[in-house]
Amino acid sequence: VQLQASGGGLVQAGESVRLSCEVSGISLDYYAIGWFRQAPGKEREGVQCVSSKGGITYFAAAEKGRFTISRDADKNTVYLQMNSLKPEDTAVYYCAAELNFCPTVRRTSYWGRGTQVTVSS
Repeated sequence: VQLQASGGGLVQAGESVRLSCEVSGISLDYYAIGWFRQAPGKEREGVQCVSSKGGITYFAAAEKGRFTISRDADKNTVYLQMNSLKPEDTAVYYCAAELNFCPTVRRTSYWGRGTQVTVSS
C-alpha cells in the first residue's frame, strides 16, 4: 500500500495550491482518506477527510471555506484544494487511509510521506 502526496511548494500568501494523494494497493471504494498537517513544533492535526461513500468530515484544522477535499475514484486519488493561503498554513501535509472510517492521528492504517507547503507573507 502506498499513499503518495504531492503538489506542495513555496507560495505567496493569498495564492492557491492543490495537493494530490495518489493511492495504490487499496481501493477508495472501501477506504476513507484524510488530510493532516504538521507545522514546525506543533502536533499533527486533522484537516479534512472523505469517506468511501464520498461524505466529508471536517477536523479541527478544516479551514472550511478555504480548503476543499475531493476524490477521483477512477484515478484512486484524493485532492485538497487550498485557497487564500496564509503563512500559518505552512506545514507538512500528509494523507492517510483507514478502512471504513476516517483516519485520525491515533488510528490510521496507512500514512503517506507528506508534502511541504510553505506560505510566505
